[in-house]
Amino acid sequence: MAAESTPLALPVLPLDDEVVLPGMVVPLDLSDSEVRAAVEAAQAAARDEPGKPRVLLVPRVDGTYAGTGVLGTVEQVGRLADGDPGALIRGRGRVRIGAGTTGPGAALWVEGTRIDENVPEPLPGHVTELVKEYKALATAWLRKRGAWQVVDRVQAIDDVSALADNSGYSPFLTTEQKVALLETTDPVARLKLATQQLRDHLAEQDVAETIAKDVQEGVDKQQREFLLRRQLEAVRKELRELNGEQDGDESDDYRARVEAADLPEKVREAALKEVDKLERSSDQSPEGSWIRTWLDTVLEMPWNERTEDSYDIRGAQEVLDAEHAGLQDVKERITEYLAVRKRRSDRGLGVVGGRRGGAVLALVGPPGVGKTSLGESVAHAMGRKFVRVALGGVRDEAEIRGHRRTYVGALPGRIVRAIKEAGSMNPVVLLDEIDKVGSDFRGDPAAALLEVLDPAQNHTFRDHYLEVELDLSDVVFLATANVLEAIPEALLDRMELVRLDGYTEDEKIVIARDHLLPRQLERAGLQPDEVTIEEGALRKLAGEYTREAGVRNLERSIARLLRKVAAQHELGERELPFTVTEGDLRGLIGRPHHVPESAQEPAERRTAVPGVATGLAVTGAGGDVLYVEASLADPETGAAGLTLTGQLGDVMKESAQIALSFLRSHGAELELPVGDLKDRAVHIHFPAGAVPKDGPSAGITMTTALASLLSGRLVRTDVAMTGEVSLTGRVLPIGGVKQKLLAAHRAGVTTVIIPKRNEPDLDDVPAEVLEKLDVHAVTDVRQVLELALSPATNGAAPEVPVAA
Repeated sequence: MAAESTPLALPVLPLDDEVVLPGMVVPLDLSDSEVRAAVEAAQAAARDEPGKPRVLLVPRVDGTYAGTGVLGTVEQVGRLADGDPGALIRGRGRVRIGAGTTGPGAALWVEGTRIDENVPEPLPGHVTELVKEYKALATAWLRKRGAWQVVDRVQAIDDVSALADNSGYSPFLTTEQKVALLETTDPVARLKLATQQLRDHLAEQDVAETIAKDVQEGVDKQQREFLLRRQLEAVRKELRELNGEQDGDESDDYRARVEAADLPEKVREAALKEVDKLERSSDQSPEGSWIRTWLDTVLEMPWNERTEDSYDIRGAQEVLDAEHAGLQDVKERITEYLAVRKRRSDRGLGVVGGRRGGAVLALVGPPGVGKTSLGESVAHAMGRKFVRVALGGVRDEAEIRGHRRTYVGALPGRIVRAIKEAGSMNPVVLLDEIDKVGSDFRGDPAAALLEVLDPAQNHTFRDHYLEVELDLSDVVFLATANVLEAIPEALLDRMELVRLDGYTEDEKIVIARDHLLPRQLERAGLQPDEVTIEEGALRKLAGEYTREAGVRNLERSIARLLRKVAAQHELGERELPFTVTEGDLRGLIGRPHHVPESAQEPAERRTAVPGVATGLAVTGAGGDVLYVEASLADPETGAAGLTLTGQLGDVMKESAQIALSFLRSHGAELELPVGDLKDRAVHIHFPAGAVPKDGPSAGITMTTALASLLSGRLVRTDVAMTGEVSLTGRVLPIGGVKQKLLAAHRAGVTTVIIPKRNEPDLDDVPAEVLEKLDVHAVTDVRQVLELALSPATNGAAPEVPVAA
């Protein structure tokens, strides 16, 4: 606690922006008139009183005196270290300032009351802890400054008031903080305030030291990097001089590279803007690396590079014929395209409305028919560069349009990368497996392809990474797909559809002889004159060992055959040269896997019993033969009804209902026991139950199977059929006639029944296939039954004709 004593009359010694606390000894400059006046007044008053001259030290902040001062005694008057006159004054105690009074000299005199400070003895526990904390904080601060002698002096102070006032020496305290210490008369409260101020300063000092350390480390790193870069530049300069190169290589000067490059005007403007940003950014800025990567990509693009098309139309046709057998539709389309390009070029119509004469074709067909390899042949025939873009499994839209440059690891899209890889603005780009493109939360790549494949839009295609217009109107896009239905309708509408329905057996023989065999001989390490395969053996490989629309399995069979011959030769079991005949196939690669029905024994054929008919279908692997089986349950087994098995779709189930309804209503005129259909359960099954089946084209096949079952007449083995049936017995048109006839030819069928309205589709079927097929175009189911069912026999088993 603090108590006030008797009043004192003292001269005022003002301290501007400075505070002296009790116990402090400070030197003051007597050249200041106010300081000199106060000291002289105190000396004059001390002549009449015992003791040292006394003054009142009062802080003056912004011209305002504090309400509390410090009683100070003039210890000594003399010269300061710089030679100026000065006085050494010691603070003795706090004085509360009262009213003004008179006194000797020119100084201002005031009345003041001495404030006595009392601290209870012994010290309470919380005060003792406060003393320890203050000493610990003060010691930590002094040790950082290396003031070890002062540490001992602070540790020796036991008085609470003196310990608190000792913080007046702290240089980090502001004038306001020192005034607050001066005006706090309670010693314990003053020590708490001094402790808090010291604690805050140490915390600030720790943060400042951490920041300074980080800054210093960053500066050291920058200086080190700067030094290393300067050394690297010096080394490069020495190397250039050693190699005789000119100083100032432009490889790193992007502005010079952009100005020297042959860029379109808008691309040049965008590139120069990025160069300006690069020059303003620092070497350590991540944006600088993004800009450099973008500029490198732009400068590597072939903006004005184009290959000259080969307008030798006949030569192009010869190239296509030499590299691919068959596939007349796509060959004719490429020939037409080149012819039109030639005429446009001759008449100066190369660019119309900013658009060039590109093409977008969709090659749809089963696997193995040469869709992918056809793209390379097209580029060869046109004299253009070829790039293949695999789209199978692509699910990210950014794969097509590119990533935004703000992302780490951003890249342009596959279209831009394809143009860059080709080194030309008019390559042939093969978009492989476009029907396998997926979509998820990252977007729909098929939707991003809409602009790429639209001839009306792709001359201003804008990639998200480049963000400049790219002209794709001169690119020939070839998209390949296996399943037409898997391509989005909007995307399919932008492409010209060309179907590749598979090869005939004669075309397979030509492909095997001219392309597959030479390639596999080289892979097997055999010379062309060491192993020869006869045409009969190739025909058997294509017809009985492989049954497919393409030639992949045929090539695998040839490779397996050649590997077997090479292995036998290395083991000393066979001498070379060797000619593979039709009879050698079984001993080399085993038995055939696909024996035609017509080649089997009559009792082993699927149609050897009534109720089985042969149909034709189209799958993802091309055309195929489809068998339909029908049976009637005994009347005792349960209620009548229709059971369908074989993983059928809704349309095919409806076709079965239509076939059954037609026979129930018209069975009497066909001389069929229709009563069995009313009283007994009917079961129709499609073998290969693991394969999904749908579509209306099996209608007449199911009708024929049911009619065969009811009449007991066998369905001819050499007959296959396709067509939709109506409730009145009309045979309606279907699709995929060419693929189905090719499948019938591969399966050894000789007679095919198709709807009358599909007769124009026969123009697409190869002539050599039509020569070997007896095609009947019908309009009514009655005609189908007359052609497909064997003649009835009198009590004996019907005789099944053998196909020629």
